[in-house]
Amino acid sequence: MPDLRVSGIVEESIVDGPGLRYVIFTQGCTRACPGCHNPRTHPLDGGTVMDTESIVRQFLENPLLAGITFSGGEPFLQAEPLCSLAEAAHAAGKNVMAYTGFTFEELLDKAQTEPPVGRLLELVDTLVDGPYVEALRDLELTFRGSSNQRLLDREQRARLAAEHRRKAAVSG
Repeated sequence: MPDLRVSGIVEESIVDGPGLRYVIFTQGCTRACPGCHNPRTHPLDGGTVMDTESIVRQFLENPLLAGITFSGGEPFLQAEPLCSLAEAAHAAGKNVMAYTGFTFEELLDKAQTEPPVGRLLELVDTLVDGPYVEALRDLELTFRGSSNQRLLDREQRARLAAEHRRKAAVSG
């Protein structure tokens, strides 16, 4: 299994997705959204390099976990090792949630040249997409920081992907 550069891990969280979650804060983000609550995760060379096998072992030790959440930094900058973790979570009957500063449509475009991004999109059960916009901060939103961010399940992403393909075909 590939290594992952992490900023930190929270073994039990109730604020980073539904149910009790194991949360991996990936290291590295090129977006640097003003007001980001994790600015220490931005340097690409920061954090700690961890073996994904040891992360899986730690995750599987807690039978009470509903799933795993990938946060950041920007998880989709390290899609390949996160795919391994997502596959292990699904094999254990757990769900996968990811936060990204990219929009879903940007990730679809990115997946055209970076196959692990597309694979990770397929493995994620729930995606929170879009950059954090401080002017749109809303503490009433479920699992999001600003109102431009979307909470997307698989069905919603399938509809958006079909719409994105239609638009690309018309403009292409």
